[in-house]
Amino acid sequence: MYVLHYAPDNASLIIRLVLEELGLPYSTALLDRAKRQHEKAPYRRVNPTGLIPALVTPDGAIFETGAILLWLSERHGAMAPAPGNRERAAFLKWLFFVSNTLHADLRQLFYPEKYAGTAGSHAAHHLLTRARIERHLGLLDAMGMAERPSWFNASQPSVLTYYVDCCLRWLALYPLDTAGWFDLSHYPCLWGIAERQERRPAALRAAEVEGLGAAIFSKPSYANPPEGSVM
Repeated sequence: MYVLHYAPDNASLIIRLVLEELGLPYSTALLDRAKRQHEKAPYRRVNPTGLIPALVTPDGAIFETGAILLWLSERHGAMAPAPGNRERAAFLKWLFFVSNTLHADLRQLFYPEKYAGTAGSHAAHHLLTRARIERHLGLLDAMGMAERPSWFNASQPSVLTYYVDCCLRWLALYPLDTAGWFDLSHYPCLWGIAERQERRPAALRAAEVEGLGAAIFSKPSYANPPEGSVM
């Protein structure tokens, strides 16, 4: 059995969705962000970075969202092209693009105080980061529309589509003081994937336990978790 260290509606949601989609047994260990539990010694023994998520496995604890997703897909032979598959190279480049580029810019958008210096520079930083994110999403949308690979379309989920779905969710909700700028309809391929996959049983189960509401990707609402804090 796996143990997912999580906080509601954090990056751990991506891992939960994949575990649910794979039908794997797992338990959870809540990290209450309001109490800063992710920064304290017990969790840092699992993940020394203090970031969420971490997944405890028979091979040890894994952290970094992209690494966990890649490990799960290889371990269970599902939700991604297998090593040796001719689609593997294309899948990997886009997985790392989402993990290292798109997700990294989401962090810059959501936590400007960590990247932009003085409060007076936050507005300019926000606009520049938004522009980069829009370019990233445009590339993903164009790839999906033109190539329609098996690992990036509305008909079946992959570790990558769930990753992107969650990024779309958070862009619609955060930062709190500028929410509303993001329009998913500008990206028809991504919109179709989000609408189709939010209706899957795995997504509905994750939504219930984390208090995410109904249309969790395409028309998200703020989480109302039964326990723990989102922020």
